[in-house]
Amino acid sequence: MSLMLSLLMVVQVLSALAIIVLVLLQQGKGADMGSAFGTGSAGSLFGASGAANFLSRTTKWAAVVFFVTTAGLAYVSHKGAAPTVDTGVMQNYQPQDRSVPQAPGSSVPGASSVPAPAGDASVPSAPAQPAAPAKPDAAVPQAPATPAAPAQPAK
Repeated sequence: MSLMLSLLMVVQVLSALAIIVLVLLQQGKGADMGSAFGTGSAGSLFGASGAANFLSRTTKWAAVVFFVTTAGLAYVSHKGAAPTVDTGVMQNYQPQDRSVPQAPGSSVPGASSVPAPAGDASVPSAPAQPAAPAKPDAAVPQAPATPAAPAQPAK
């Protein structure tokens, strides 16, 4: 499999370089005006329009080879990968247990909610019953229901 991948990669690079060279060798559409003044390709190896046809045909086949090798590289590289391999960012993520709420600043989750064994005196146990809340009426003073009327200045 590695030999096929290497071979396709070499053909891919060579066809890409061939396309670059062939496109740079071709003349633009406005270059035909220069041949009217004697500086064109009338005396070239391929004839007046033979070079353009040869270069365009060669560029076309180099592009076909490039696209075929691209499809071959995609197929070979995709075929070699196993679909069950998880290479994502979240592959080693372990979700936390959110069933028990945690106190802010506690370093050990669930440590305050688990009582210590009866025979172990080094670990303090959690209180059996939470303290009863204070009566809200006695602890918090209430604001007056209606605002007091402003005093009238004497004249």
